[in-house]
Amino acid sequence: MKRTTLFLACLLSIPAAFSQKILAFYTAKEDQAHISFVHEANKWFPATLSKYNWTYDATNDWSKCNLDTLSKYNVVLFLDTRPEDPAQRADFQKYMERGGAWMGFHFSAFALTPSAYNQDWNWYHNTFLGSGTFVSNTWRPAAAVLRVEHREHKIVQELPDTFRSAPNEWYRWSNDLRRNKDIRILLSIDPASFPLGTGPKPNEIWHSGYYPVAWTNQHYKMVYMNMGHNDIDYEHGTNKELSYTFSSPDQNRFILNALFYLVNAKD
Repeated sequence: MKRTTLFLACLLSIPAAFSQKILAFYTAKEDQAHISFVHEANKWFPATLSKYNWTYDATNDWSKCNLDTLSKYNVVLFLDTRPEDPAQRADFQKYMERGGAWMGFHFSAFALTPSAYNQDWNWYHNTFLGSGTFVSNTWRPAAAVLRVEHREHKIVQELPDTFRSAPNEWYRWSNDLRRNKDIRILLSIDPASFPLGTGPKPNEIWHSGYYPVAWTNQHYKMVYMNMGHNDIDYEHGTNKELSYTFSSPDQNRFILNALFYLVNAKD
């Protein structure tokens, strides 16, 4: 416990000494579960980061995803979607290739052809994220036991070997990230989670398999995590929020550690 406290104190003291600027993009239009997460994130991040004198700006104006604006921020967040405009995509790629930092949640990695979010951005989905396209998901949103994979990475060094997440809808991807030499998987679904999901469709319940949920690409200052889908009462038409992403202390610690890692990572 003493070692953990000391590590976090050292980690937090570096970025806390300087004002960092975070820019979060979101769309928050379609899925109520994603909208709920965006609203939650846009409360949690400024409340948490204000303790360190950080600035958190959130916008649904994707025209701000241009090189001039991005370069004014230390870290860029995609809370629920990705840029669709070719010029915005090109500028985001330039921002990352020039040493910018990024954190993405849940649906920001989604791509499926045909859908409203086709896989029409190869650099982002295959080179940058490495995950490829969406294949399937669990249902209903459920908490999982997450396992730390890459213990030597600074983000997870002092996390417990396993911890319980907040409820989430978990994604499976077309690409096996274990085969990608550029990817460092940080968290995966621990087998203790199975069966994961309650259905009602049988394929929405996972009974076995390997599922990475958070990772980084060694060629970029980036962290993606699959969390970001709150449970919503769709069945009774109330759209009441039944869970919250920032309800797991260990998961929150992972998110904060990832953010601090990104602002300290060398180009």
